[in-house]
Amino acid sequence: MNWQPSLTNDLVILRPLQPGDIDHLFDVASDPLIWEQHPSKERSQRKGFELFFDEALASKGAFVIIDKISGKIIGSTRFSPVMGNKNAIEIGWTFLARKYWGGVYNKAIKKLMMDYAFTLVDHVLFFIHENNFRSQKAVEKIGAERIMQLDNVDLLPRPNASVIYRIHKNQNISRTEKK
Repeated sequence: MNWQPSLTNDLVILRPLQPGDIDHLFDVASDPLIWEQHPSKERSQRKGFELFFDEALASKGAFVIIDKISGKIIGSTRFSPVMGNKNAIEIGWTFLARKYWGGVYNKAIKKLMMDYAFTLVDHVLFFIHENNFRSQKAVEKIGAERIMQLDNVDLLPRPNASVIYRIHKNQNISRTEKK
């Protein structure tokens, strides 16, 4: 399965992360407020970000997010397999420049990714740190529900991401979006 296609809509372009993206992406990630509710606050520092970036490249599921109008890199996101379930994919590690918070960009990004994912799997999961309320609210806003199991199997939370949300392919995020 190709978990790193190029995707586009009216607002953004998602294209596979490349080694040459590090400087432009770090310009965005160096804002400490992006990582304020995240357990890995060191990502706002070059050394911490380089570890995050190298892991993203190795994942073969990472994207840069480009503002379609300006052509500038405004963040990153990625797909990741869900251990023990071939009918689900995780969307995560998403960050955006603050200028793009609280509006339509997160929904547009997630919709692009979910529309693609749902051609291959039935479930999209979001693993979020328990203190990252901003990210929890963002996925709730697009209709994700908090879960502990998938297909009657307990999901294993991670130390950095113990809250798990799901959207099923039969959900329509335009219909389920909460105000």
